[in-house]
Amino acid sequence: MSVTVFIPRDTTALALGANQIAAQLESLAQDQGAAIKIVRNGSRGLFWLEPLLEVQTDQGRVAYGPVCVDDLPALLQAGMLKGSQQHPLCQGLTEAIPYLKNQQRLTFARAGITDPLSIDDYLAHAGFKGLHKALHSSPQAIVDTVKTSGLRGRGGAAFPTGIKWQTVLDAPTSAAPANGADGQKYIVCNADEGDSGTFADRLVMEADPYMLIEGMCIAGLAVGATQGYIYLRSEYPMAQQILNQAIELATQAGYLGDNLCGSGQCFQLEVRLGAGAYICGEETSLLESLEGKRGLVRAKPPLPALVGLFGRPTVVNNVLSLAAIPYILAEGGEAYANYGMGRSRGTLAFQLAGNIARGGLIELAFGTSLRTLLEEYGDGSATGQPLRAVQVGGPLGAYLPESQWDTALDYEAFAAVGAVLGHGGIVAFDASVDMAQQARFAMEFCAVESCGKCTPCRIGSTRGVEVIDKLIQDQSCEQSRDANLLLLTDLCDTLELGSLCAMGGMTPNPVRSALSYFPEDFLPKSPASAPRLSGENDHA
Repeated sequence: MSVTVFIPRDTTALALGANQIAAQLESLAQDQGAAIKIVRNGSRGLFWLEPLLEVQTDQGRVAYGPVCVDDLPALLQAGMLKGSQQHPLCQGLTEAIPYLKNQQRLTFARAGITDPLSIDDYLAHAGFKGLHKALHSSPQAIVDTVKTSGLRGRGGAAFPTGIKWQTVLDAPTSAAPANGADGQKYIVCNADEGDSGTFADRLVMEADPYMLIEGMCIAGLAVGATQGYIYLRSEYPMAQQILNQAIELATQAGYLGDNLCGSGQCFQLEVRLGAGAYICGEETSLLESLEGKRGLVRAKPPLPALVGLFGRPTVVNNVLSLAAIPYILAEGGEAYANYGMGRSRGTLAFQLAGNIARGGLIELAFGTSLRTLLEEYGDGSATGQPLRAVQVGGPLGAYLPESQWDTALDYEAFAAVGAVLGHGGIVAFDASVDMAQQARFAMEFCAVESCGKCTPCRIGSTRGVEVIDKLIQDQSCEQSRDANLLLLTDLCDTLELGSLCAMGGMTPNPVRSALSYFPEDFLPKSPASAPRLSGENDHA
């Protein structure tokens, strides 16, 4: 009887040698006469343990990690294929690992458990249950269920998903569009995951692609759209490969195409690659790119819900928003709304990255604290130094000092302290960080990634870099320093109030927070106190 061994095939595990481990394990098992079946599952998101091997036993899956090729002979000798827990790399039963056990996984319930491309696996774990319910519901009933759930956009703006869907459902379809597709509506998935410290979208697409497909099908049924597009960042080749295979298999099985599950209803789905521009994560710039144009931000109104892709009513949702839909339809809006706090309902996939000992994905209901994530899950910094600052919500999010780490992870609570939750990305910095340089990076990032359409973003960010450099380098009088601080403040106000989109409008967040909470880092640095470049030798 063969033993089933699970080896992840997601990008993180592959980068750490998962393919080589799978090949070597198969070879060693054959040499020893051991019968094994290797399943290339998705990652569970415990990236500090990747590659994480799991062995199926009568008691459940036993985990071993992080494993490298050289560890395999000793693991086999220690009885890994029998689920032995004698080797130091053994983490015990996977489901009992505290990092995983203490989560509240709704969206990521299947991640790391199933073969991402097996429809049978997906069906065995409540897959397509929500789609079947949607096929027997009216469009308005589907939208009402999403409204009841309290689901809000997981991309940054946190706009209520049900209201966006209602707008598209109610949008008139009689006007003849430029492309001649009278009555057409679209579902567009924003999978251009470009924020620093984020990988939840990638994990959905690589570990549970049918969940995203199901969510988009349900969205199509809800608003009367028959065509969907996944706008995927080009830096995700494994996600592209898995999605395309999953779409092909789902079409063959009747979960996509001209006759969804024999209902006579239609939904087609395609993957389109982005061109590596951060600005295309903004929904109107994304639509321009999807139409084959340069990714420039559109003025609003009109809203994409009314005049979107090819001039037609369009739902534009983030991967995590659409991935939450199957659970909501399967279990009901109230079941999802029972998680969370205030107006922030359900769960969010928090992603720990940066200078952190235990990086990975943690799905929890809204309301936990940043300190809990950093200390109980992240286990402090990777260097052992005290953590000094944390940026939440991507490169345009505020830098939070230790005094704010007890703020509840909730949209309104974060807005009250001038911060954003965004996509749930959390980047940690230890005591060695130079916050003036981080503020400079925020301005420089905006200057590099701006689409250039509006002056405040295009010019203001460039001038912002120059002013921060003057603040750091200026050895002259206090009066000159005060003038530069005033100029930087004015630039931030102009960016916030005059930019066409959130790219320029949010760039002041990290700059202002760095100035407010870490003002000492903006004092002029003498040559003796200047930070040493990485790799410099103390004894040179």
